[in-house]
Amino acid sequence: MKVLVIGAGNMGLTYSEGMAESPLLNKHKLRIYDTDPKKIETLRQDSRFNVFDNLEDCLPKADIVFIAVKPYHSDGLFEEMKPMINHSQIFVSLMAGVTIETIQQKLDAKKVIRTMPNLPAQVGKGVTSYTESKDVSKVELIMVRNLLDTTGTSIHVNTEKFIDASTGISGSGPAYVFYFMQSMLEAALKMGFSDYDSKVLVSSTFEGAIELFNQNNISPKSWIAKVASKGGTTQAAIDSMEDNNVKQLIQDAAYAAFDRAVELGKDK
Repeated sequence: MKVLVIGAGNMGLTYSEGMAESPLLNKHKLRIYDTDPKKIETLRQDSRFNVFDNLEDCLPKADIVFIAVKPYHSDGLFEEMKPMINHSQIFVSLMAGVTIETIQQKLDAKKVIRTMPNLPAQVGKGVTSYTESKDVSKVELIMVRNLLDTTGTSIHVNTEKFIDASTGISGSGPAYVFYFMQSMLEAALKMGFSDYDSKVLVSSTFEGAIELFNQNNISPKSWIAKVASKGGTTQAAIDSMEDNNVKQLIQDAAYAAFDRAVELGKDK
């Protein structure tokens, strides 16, 4: 199977590195297309890839094409791609807010899979939600899922509504976690901890809490109850967050990302 990734930015390169060793490639090197001369020069030093700077040399013969460019670059790219594609090819979009219908119309393509990846894919801990057009077969969908899983795990959703919704949860979600971590780091520094100790305290706390959650069938609400004794220090912190409506603010933020994803789709 010949797999092509268009765009070698953070996400495109992350998926390229994950998929490069997949047995689905059947000893074919993963193909990458980009227009940045410096990136191309660097990528050509990696023996896992066949690197291209001309779409005509790589697109027509590809079986699965991952599109990993910024959404605002998509119109020009689609215009260039359109004369070179065929209806047997599968197009997998890693672009936020660009709908399946838009991709089908702009490319005159039938088989389109839309995904929502997230940043932890860079360390093999990503989660990618995905859904497909009606022309994608079950076998083809399984093949693509296996490729997506090389960067973590994937979740099939029934409609594009859930792609937009997962943008608000998993796609943008790492930034919410980093925002919370940054706030805790700043609090630790104000309390007098060193930079190093602050980082250890915060990162280990997050890592440990996530491991507890993953290894047990206990809800976050129940974990809070286990930690927060009545009248104790943790309860004081929880009370402060409740008084300041932090839970609702986080939910509002997730919906803001969701709504923006829907708006981007309408703009396209």
